[in-house]
Amino acid sequence: MSVLHGICRIMKSSKHSSQSFPNLVAINAMYDDEFRNQPVQPDCGKFKCIAEFLEKEAVLLFEKEGAEFLEGIRGVFKFEIIRTNVGDKFAWFRDEEFACETRAGVNPLSIQLVRELPLVSKLDEKIYGPADSLITKELIQEQINGVMTAEEAMAKKKLFMLDYHDLYLPFVNKVRQLEGTTLYGARALFFLAGDGTLRPIAIELTRPKSANMPEWREVFMPASGHEASITGSWQWQLAKAHVLCLDTGYHQLVSHWLRTHCCVEPYIIAANRQLSQMHPIYRLLHPSFRFTMEINAQARKLLINADGIIESTFSPGKYSMEISSAAYAEQWRFDKEALPEDLIRRGMAVRGEDGKLELAIEDYPYANDGLLVWDAIKQWASDYVAYYYPCAADITDDVELQAWWKEVRTKGHADKQDELWWPHLDCNESLVQTLSTIMWVASAHHAAVNFSQYPFGGYVPNRPSIARINMPSDMGPDGMRVFMEAPDKVLLDAFPSQYQSAMVMAILDLLSSHSSGEEYLAMYQEPAWQQNGKINKAFEDEFRERMLRIGVQVNKWNMDPERKNRYGPGMVPYVQLRPSDGDPMGAKTVMGMGVPTSISI
Repeated sequence: MSVLHGICRIMKSSKHSSQSFPNLVAINAMYDDEFRNQPVQPDCGKFKCIAEFLEKEAVLLFEKEGAEFLEGIRGVFKFEIIRTNVGDKFAWFRDEEFACETRAGVNPLSIQLVRELPLVSKLDEKIYGPADSLITKELIQEQINGVMTAEEAMAKKKLFMLDYHDLYLPFVNKVRQLEGTTLYGARALFFLAGDGTLRPIAIELTRPKSANMPEWREVFMPASGHEASITGSWQWQLAKAHVLCLDTGYHQLVSHWLRTHCCVEPYIIAANRQLSQMHPIYRLLHPSFRFTMEINAQARKLLINADGIIESTFSPGKYSMEISSAAYAEQWRFDKEALPEDLIRRGMAVRGEDGKLELAIEDYPYANDGLLVWDAIKQWASDYVAYYYPCAADITDDVELQAWWKEVRTKGHADKQDELWWPHLDCNESLVQTLSTIMWVASAHHAAVNFSQYPFGGYVPNRPSIARINMPSDMGPDGMRVFMEAPDKVLLDAFPSQYQSAMVMAILDLLSSHSSGEEYLAMYQEPAWQQNGKINKAFEDEFRERMLRIGVQVNKWNMDPERKNRYGPGMVPYVQLRPSDGDPMGAKTVMGMGVPTSISI
């Protein structure tokens, strides 16, 4: 990663660093049809190639422009065509793919049920404009062809959204003062069709007023039917690109960095300070903490640092960590980090009278597979805790355990230590839920948002990391004139530059790879567990066997024609949460190698 940081510095000093792609053909030229990323990279492979490149060719390469630069990139890097493009090279352009990735892509943790209309902002109207969204009930009814009213659609759980309005809007004017980037507050609305797929029906982009400009906001809709126009179609594609930039930023800064890497640190530090290495809970959690502190140190030094790779290639720029911190303050709660509670919080599930979850969308691959893995983790934690803590007094009287959890709250999350939602470790149920949550976040949650970064984000138009220009109508008559003359060029100018694209593709490729010494969930047993007959049986006969059965079930779902978000022409099977079958090297893709036990790459 230090090598890539060096490339980043060279790139930013280049006089051609803001150069756009001239056309889609130029973007496609960066990929090698015959090349496939290897599931596990040898020590002398990818990293050696990049190191030699930096030493000998980087300065010369980033002085090139146009076709010469692209040819130079192909001579140094080999980029695999992303999975969605293998079956359909125009998948990125289609609304179906845009909607599908909200449930089966790299960030399936943001989609939420619409539970009130009109959509309302919680921000100060005097600063950020009217609270009510421009996506009205009448507009919704029109977009769903009048098959039902907006209220009926909401009541029947047919309306879903990505809501990036309130989190991003306070940063819009600050980000727009930076060179080469822009930002909006945004909402994207989806309608659940009868076949279980989502259809995007509206996107609202908002810019608050500034010292010299009035507020601007507009709703964009997919062009369809006899009223469709070329202008409207291109505006819709631009609006989607802006939403995707926000989603890509949220994924990296919140779903990935904040909710896994960052928030797992206090559990690790407190465990090493308060629990002896012989303590049963330390032994249970130790595999979940493998490599995390080292990776986080590298990330702070090279990825999320000031003027680093994230700030150079993502829309929020130098405000990236501020946005991550704002999301922590407004959204993060330990008791909602367990998968079932997260789904309930977003309205994507409800708990029935029998205690079982009922999903708002039956075909939701991340939730379908994830709940199976969650249940397996929780049962393993329950069996383990029941052996070492037969009664509640054993938990409350465990001085080391209570000191660990107190430090997590009061030191690790000091600014939230007085929140009433923190669980108390006073019974078997609360301890099992707490430990299951930590193991889930470190394993399956991280796997879902990490190892598919290149397979979905490695093709710039599919998930651009930065939007460099505003919507044409936001730029006034001149902006619309330029757009009307060459809408394809405007879209390409909005995408990351050639140099930013090369950087993002390289870093996503690195982050999506597995360590050659990876330990996969339920595949590796600690020596101390093997020596204990009951713990060994719980791990081998229950946990591991259950995970293997989950793998079989996931394979069946991926071949089920009724599950249209993971099976069909051009569709990518959802394998991010498929457990390892014991032979990760036999996997066809990096995504399908299994769920690592810890936050690792």
